[in-house]
Amino acid sequence: MDARDLEATETISASRKLGRDDARALLKGNSRLLVAKGKKVATFTIGKTVAADAVDAMLGPTGNLRAPTIRVGKTIVVGYHDDIYTEVFG
Repeated sequence: MDARDLEATETISASRKLGRDDARALLKGNSRLLVAKGKKVATFTIGKTVAADAVDAMLGPTGNLRAPTIRVGKTIVVGYHDDIYTEVFG
């Protein structure tokens, strides 16, 4: 985030485990979810209901929210992918 001169408004310690309910709550009020896993990127449109596959994509093998997870406007970005960061942060 330093390279793009961004500042976090909230940072959550890695020792605090966030699960399925936290991931679902994070999506409320947002319109788009981008999930990067390796070279693959999945895009989800978030409506009034949150699809189970969108929440599943946000979770790692242990059932915890994957890092990094970033909210930019009404877009949630999970995982790291250089092209996504370029798109979202400009």
